[in-house]
Amino acid sequence: MDVQAWTFVIVGITFALYIGIAIWSRAGTTGEFYVAGKGVSPLANGMATAADWMSAASFISMAGIIAFAGMDGSVYLMGWTGGYVLLALLLAPYLRKFGKFTVPDFMGDRYASQAARLVAVICAIFVSFTYVAGQMRGVGVVFSRFLEVDITLGVIIGMGLVFFYAVLGGMKGITYTQVAQYCVLIFAYTVPAVFLAFMVTGNPVPQVALGGVDADGTGLLAKLDGTLAELGFAAYTEYSKSPIDVLCITAALMLGTAGLPHVIIRFYTVKTVRGARSSAGWALLFIAILYTTAPAIAVFARTNMLDSMANRAYSDAPSWVSTWEDTGLVAWVDKNDDGLVQHTAGPVFAGKPVFAVDAAGEPARGSHGQRLVVNTPDEGSANELYVDRDIMVLANPEISGLPDWVIALVAAGGLAAALSTAAGLLMVISSAVSHDLFKRMLVPGISERGELRLARIAAAVAVVFAGLLGIFPPDYVAAVVAFAFGLAASSFFPAILMGIFWKRMNAAGAVSGMIFGIAVTTAYIVWFKFIDPAANVKANWFLGISPEGFGTIGMLLNFAVAIPVALLTAPPSREVQELVESIRVPAGAGEAARMDG
Repeated sequence: MDVQAWTFVIVGITFALYIGIAIWSRAGTTGEFYVAGKGVSPLANGMATAADWMSAASFISMAGIIAFAGMDGSVYLMGWTGGYVLLALLLAPYLRKFGKFTVPDFMGDRYASQAARLVAVICAIFVSFTYVAGQMRGVGVVFSRFLEVDITLGVIIGMGLVFFYAVLGGMKGITYTQVAQYCVLIFAYTVPAVFLAFMVTGNPVPQVALGGVDADGTGLLAKLDGTLAELGFAAYTEYSKSPIDVLCITAALMLGTAGLPHVIIRFYTVKTVRGARSSAGWALLFIAILYTTAPAIAVFARTNMLDSMANRAYSDAPSWVSTWEDTGLVAWVDKNDDGLVQHTAGPVFAGKPVFAVDAAGEPARGSHGQRLVVNTPDEGSANELYVDRDIMVLANPEISGLPDWVIALVAAGGLAAALSTAAGLLMVISSAVSHDLFKRMLVPGISERGELRLARIAAAVAVVFAGLLGIFPPDYVAAVVAFAFGLAASSFFPAILMGIFWKRMNAAGAVSGMIFGIAVTTAYIVWFKFIDPAANVKANWFLGISPEGFGTIGMLLNFAVAIPVALLTAPPSREVQELVESIRVPAGAGEAARMDG
């Protein structure tokens, strides 16, 4: 069988599995729809949390970023893994003990304020839609290549699947589907890594092979540095970002993790606070398997890509070039009309490729058979080859000549990663609308059946809107996700942290901080990414901080506004302060104190 046939088989089997699980575990009550009835075991919840956490950005795009950015890409590894530890140890157990369904629920009851609840609902929806755009784009990328359909159709297919098991099963169906998706994605991620590690170094452990040598006795990283230097690229093992930008991006990813509502809600699905801590530990172990493998995947991918394109004519280029060119994610512009692919440092043209079509609507082809683009080439750069970083993990098995079934397995893993996170995010949006907005604010007398129906309608609408964001994405997958983390850091993190650990924080402080933090961060991102993208260079950034890292500044501004406002306004009621005390006291502490006395 060829790659497409293998893809149909493997993806078809996994999709049938997901749908079967959704039917088996469909939700019958609001408790099952929102938090899976709080009956999930810590081990299963750890797997589901890992799948929820490891999105298309982790599976598809993170290694691609590291492959192109080298050491600069390590901020994603440090930020995302460190952020999960911060969430698991600092916030999750306390939020679980608080016992509410959602983050807006926590905000509304902790601050005894409908305004705080409403602002949290708006922030949750805004952050979740920003995040889900990257997931749906990842789905489209996978489908467009491996099922040979247009990216838009690929997104629509993904929408249909998520619609089925998110709307039918709710959090209960999503949880058990995510357990299966974790198994698929981690197997799909590690199998090619083991193949490549053994092929290149003779050592099947990718984490160890990364520091190994090839058949010529040359260190992999030293060889990659040398190759990149010859082509004019920055050294792979050196930072090119400023220290303050590295710090801010890492912090934004870490603190944004601690404020992501779709991850926080997972800790409500277990029976006890102890179960929440246990599931956090399991999830960290499951996450570490992928995150420690990603740097090796990145090095193998970049090295193999450079080797496969060395001194090649386009007519003699490996098949992966034309295959991915047909998806619109690879482009070649013959700037000097010699038929040779010049892959060097520098842009091929401004932005992503826009391909030309002929009068019949078919792809227009150049004299060498390449797809023609309508972009104006950047004549100041000798680089002729555009490679979208989002394809590196997916294309790596093809570039390396691995078996067709491995290529298809990677496609199934990418879909599992994107769909698992998309479903979790859609649950946040659904619960924010049905439970926090309607049940707790607009229609408090709504029946459980009516609320469940409303939750499913909200999930359906969210799926459609998420699909549109996947069809018209604001940036590559990991960048879009990084923006979501920055928005979460600038809005939720200070309000949640101070809500747990500072009794004096009140509604006025929390609301003003959230609004100011997310507004400033959004304005900064929108300005440099959409209004004036040409100005998106280090010289124009505030203190040299990129849009991906500005969430840290937004978070500091949130604190700077929230704390003075809280101190200048009335403190929370005695009941609220006692509530804050109670969620910080471990279960059984009072009984132990009496026994000591």
